[in-house]
Amino acid sequence: MFPTPAFVLEQPAKPTESQKIEALIQVLEHLKDAQFIRNGSVHTAPEAAAHLRMKWKRAGRAVQSAPDFIRLCGTGSSMSGKPYLIRYKDGREVKASDFLWTELKKLEAGA
Repeated sequence: MFPTPAFVLEQPAKPTESQKIEALIQVLEHLKDAQFIRNGSVHTAPEAAAHLRMKWKRAGRAVQSAPDFIRLCGTGSSMSGKPYLIRYKDGREVKASDFLWTELKKLEAGA
């Protein structure tokens, strides 16, 4: 009987903060039948994801963690102050920030 190498017993590495942020964006990007409301305009899931990636890039070092990303990039418009909304097929709307916080909790619970 041979001992099991230590690398086999190690737990998978926890995702980095950048990986968590990208995972949050990807969840939004792949929502089916959802619209994204930004400053009163309707956008598709891929458009919303591209916008959030652009905001993340522009935020630079201000975003050090997934919670920073949600607060600084995923909550609403820095120009108008209006919250970002997700409108589902059934007409129900939720704040994008609420959606992102829920998804971050799920991600961290599964990590």
